[in-house]
Amino acid sequence: MKDNELHFLPLGGVGEFGANLALYGYRDRWLMLDCGLAFADETQPGVELLVPDASFIAEQREKLLAIVLTHAHEDHLGAVQYLWPKLRCPVYATPFAAAILRSKLEEGGLIGQVPLHVVPIGGSATIGDFTVSYVGVTHSILEAHSVAIRTPVGTVVHSGDWKLDPDPRVGRLTDEGALRALGDAGVLALMGDSTNALSQGHSGSEGALRPSLRALIAEATGAVAATLFASNAARIETLCKAAAANDRVVVMVGRSLWRTVTAARECGYLNDLPALLDEDEAERIPREHVMYLVTGCQGEQRAALGRIAFGEHRNIAFARGDTVIFSSKVIPGNERPIARVVNRLVRAGVRVVSEKERFVHVSGHPNRDELKQMIAWLRPKLVVPVHGEHRLLEAHAELARGEGREALVVNDGDRVRLTSEGAEVIEHIETARLAVAGSGTVPLDTTSIQSRRRMMYNGAATVILVFDGQGGPVAPARVVLRGIDMPEGTEETMRRAAEERVRDLPRPRRRDDEEISLAVRQALRAELRVLGNQRPAIDVEIVRVPTDGRVGAQPRAAKRREDD
Repeated sequence: MKDNELHFLPLGGVGEFGANLALYGYRDRWLMLDCGLAFADETQPGVELLVPDASFIAEQREKLLAIVLTHAHEDHLGAVQYLWPKLRCPVYATPFAAAILRSKLEEGGLIGQVPLHVVPIGGSATIGDFTVSYVGVTHSILEAHSVAIRTPVGTVVHSGDWKLDPDPRVGRLTDEGALRALGDAGVLALMGDSTNALSQGHSGSEGALRPSLRALIAEATGAVAATLFASNAARIETLCKAAAANDRVVVMVGRSLWRTVTAARECGYLNDLPALLDEDEAERIPREHVMYLVTGCQGEQRAALGRIAFGEHRNIAFARGDTVIFSSKVIPGNERPIARVVNRLVRAGVRVVSEKERFVHVSGHPNRDELKQMIAWLRPKLVVPVHGEHRLLEAHAELARGEGREALVVNDGDRVRLTSEGAEVIEHIETARLAVAGSGTVPLDTTSIQSRRRMMYNGAATVILVFDGQGGPVAPARVVLRGIDMPEGTEETMRRAAEERVRDLPRPRRRDDEEISLAVRQALRAELRVLGNQRPAIDVEIVRVPTDGRVGAQPRAAKRREDD
């Protein structure tokens, strides 16, 4: 990098929702803005969490100065515990984000290992040639910030998630004065939130929600439950106050809700809430005097609402006459899992209310009028839309041009060179998402995940073969088909095909489990093509019987799964 260049390289969150991670480079040193995760969908069976592939910077981690977090949402800090072992750099955050991160690092066994620097609200830090200034903004979580990055090339503002709200209930107003001051000093580029770039007008105020929610709860006769984004402290307060106004006790269900309240109270927020009960304490309270706050507003199967809806929760069940309020929006891609939960509730006689029917939610992101206001305050030379799918990026760029600003639409992996003369994409870095597996990550194209996907879409066939020590068959082969729609007798046909293929192998090769597994898989694939051109995942399980006649409990090569 030349001294007159500032580089911008998003590795996640541009052209997609979630997994936000952006790099800023100057004089061959990098700063990471956010390190977030995304949630897997039904096309990734057995996978719950996804994180950006940070190989580009992990391979040169000695050049990474720090991770700077804009706020505490999972899609902005949730990947730190999974990627930090590959990065091993300091992390900068304001108090609430630091409190949330500490609890996650403790879960991941990293507490005390990650150098965590807490920056005061509205504070700044000098990190190498970068001076980072936090500018407070309103969002659906406490202590959200835009970040101004000052370098010798110029100042870039990374907006993070934000909105304008005259009455946010909990937290601070967007710092108009600080934004205007940045504009007066000169802003080279604004990397701006595009989530609501197609939504007209203003996003609405949290303060306006309370009367609507109070009235809705007053209509209910049975138990009431509200599901929400667990990190939204202002919504927690709004719902608790609305419940208290209707003589209802609040019961919180979901670990992430308790984590938010605990972290908020550590930082001086939410100290005037009514008493909060856990689910074990709710049994003694009449249903008409209970309001549950539950996780699972996006239809997550393992979250509280999903488990309650499907009768899998140990303490809570909803019944006819109860009311469930979705005080949240639908994140694109989550329509189907949410619909499954809603339909299950409705089938049980539960009244379900969402933002389609009543005023129960306001967005935490800026609509078009707010985007125009941010541009007017900052007056950037260039707007680079981030945080959104491609059509939203294009809409944000079109809006910026309408306000007299240059705009550049990029995607994950596009490396942008910024100078005082302008900006251009100079190369593309391959990007991907990784699946979280335990405390680490694996590529989505690993054999195990490919096999899960194949089983989900094409079913699975398992063949069990039993041999003596010399490679002779001890019992007939057994075939088990799962999730495969085949004619009657298919198992018998496949059993014969497997046995014939084994008989064709010379006896020395029958002593090699790898040889047998490969040969049987090839035979079964050929048979399945004839029967119906299907491609299920194929397991070959081989058991060797010792010379004394006892079946070995630990076969030498118990499973070989199809991996092509």
